[in-house]
Amino acid sequence: MRLVYSADAVTDLIRLRDFIAEHDPSVAARVAGDLIEHIENLRLFPKIGRPIEAAPDPEIIREMVFGKCVVRYAAHQEVVAVLRIWHHFEKRDPY
Repeated sequence: MRLVYSADAVTDLIRLRDFIAEHDPSVAARVAGDLIEHIENLRLFPKIGRPIEAAPDPEIIREMVFGKCVVRYAAHQEVVAVLRIWHHFEKRDPY
């Protein structure tokens, strides 16, 4: 299965690393690397996250928590698309 990141997800990952670096710079790169490793697991287990009931198609739009990070993604037949990434302490807009 192919894994792709939306432009928003890439921006989110950079913002998340910077957000963590404000509190603990030595941890920021490690957390970002660990997060990417966990996201890679979605290739093998695309349905592991919980469905987002408010989404137009909850079976496709899913959310997974990795440590203190939340990853929203779309699990299609042959592609997993990472849509957004945030730290649970960050303020974010609802779906």
